[in-house]
Amino acid sequence: MFSNNNSISINVSDEDSDNHAEKLRLRARRKRKKSAPRGTCKLLSRLLRRWWPVFLFLPAAGLLVFEASSLGRKHTPSINSNIATQKTHELITEKKSQTNLNRLDPTTRVVAGVRERCLKLLPQEELQRLEIPVKKVFVDPIKKLTYISESDTPDNVQTRQPMDTSRFNLFTGNQSFEQREHSFKIVNEMSRVHCGFYSKDGGFIISDDDKSFMQTCKVVVSTCTFGGGDDLYQPIGMSESSLQRVCYVAFWDEITLAAQEVAGHKVGKDHFIGKWRIVLVQNLPFSDQRLNGKIPKMLAHRLFPQASYSIWVDSKSQFRRDPLGVLEALLWRSNSILAISEHGARSSVYDEAKAVVKKNKATPEEVEIQLSQYRLDGLPEDKRFNGKKALSEASIIVREHTPSTNLFMCLWFNEAVRFTSRDQLSFPYVLWRLKVLKNINMFPVCTRKDLVNSMGHIRKAKPLVT
Repeated sequence: MFSNNNSISINVSDEDSDNHAEKLRLRARRKRKKSAPRGTCKLLSRLLRRWWPVFLFLPAAGLLVFEASSLGRKHTPSINSNIATQKTHELITEKKSQTNLNRLDPTTRVVAGVRERCLKLLPQEELQRLEIPVKKVFVDPIKKLTYISESDTPDNVQTRQPMDTSRFNLFTGNQSFEQREHSFKIVNEMSRVHCGFYSKDGGFIISDDDKSFMQTCKVVVSTCTFGGGDDLYQPIGMSESSLQRVCYVAFWDEITLAAQEVAGHKVGKDHFIGKWRIVLVQNLPFSDQRLNGKIPKMLAHRLFPQASYSIWVDSKSQFRRDPLGVLEALLWRSNSILAISEHGARSSVYDEAKAVVKKNKATPEEVEIQLSQYRLDGLPEDKRFNGKKALSEASIIVREHTPSTNLFMCLWFNEAVRFTSRDQLSFPYVLWRLKVLKNINMFPVCTRKDLVNSMGHIRKAKPLVT
């Protein structure tokens, strides 16, 4: 052999050769795997072209067989299945509640390209020093408001009727249509206005101890649970100053008290659970628990006669902001006397009525009676009144106790009693009729979300046994 000093000699052993051959086999195998889907697609395509009538027939045949087998079966709801469904719903709701509970993070939105907080509260140091304003800028057209009682109507045979033969009873008084019309005519002194608590025999009985406590409240945050439907959520996010000056009151009935005691939430000897003063109500006036709930919701001025301000929070929510800060942000800063959330989904009462019926929250018949009366009275289909959105989501109500707001709540309550307890339907009507009430802050949905942690209803409220 000839040797060339410029050449490079590479020795290839048998082992290297085997490795090289193995690599070639692996490459060939990978190529076959990559090409396999194409072959599979072609095979499927040929099968579909050839057998497509069979593929179309099989689902229809299966459906026919299922329907035929169903004809001989009697569809009876399973009690165990219903219980299981209810328990599953409760578990899901409880899991959601645990996720939302005690959250203090702010809710924000984008305005003109800038993200800002929905509820603009004062800084903590200013909240600590915040004082309740004494001078009121708002001039109320109503100087005096008095409520009708049993002593005002000596001949009250019509009013003395058993509960639920009519939605009016001894608690409400029997408001006639003539009296209803008269209550919307604003004069300097509004007298003989129906606003609950008509008779001492009308129900909603509260102990003297609780009444004495409620007399001391100047600012109050209130909620209620009747029928054991919801748990009690402790308020959070308040300043020490608010804790000293604000009452937190939860109204319960015997059913709720028993349910909460079973769950381990017992009322202390001082009538408190945490920050909430528990006020036990006896002899509720309505069999409809939703209607019973309208009493503390709408008639706070009657329950707390010395209070200047109140904040209502539905039982499905946890209040999570400083109450005096909320009053400053939603009332004092804008010179408003009533603040309530806009409805997030709809603006028209007529659209809301359709949704109420569709969701089985009221019967079509009772909703139609209400809307027929509102049409007769001339309620327009406008989606805004006085520049405000017509429809509200009333789970949070912030208000000053003035003659005008007190009258508004009385009339709103009377409409809920007369027609349906779905207060979203009656709110636009009363707002439209009571034209003097213009200092209303209809705050956006994102502000409502910042005010509370929403839990949802845990259980279905038990109806009152009469």
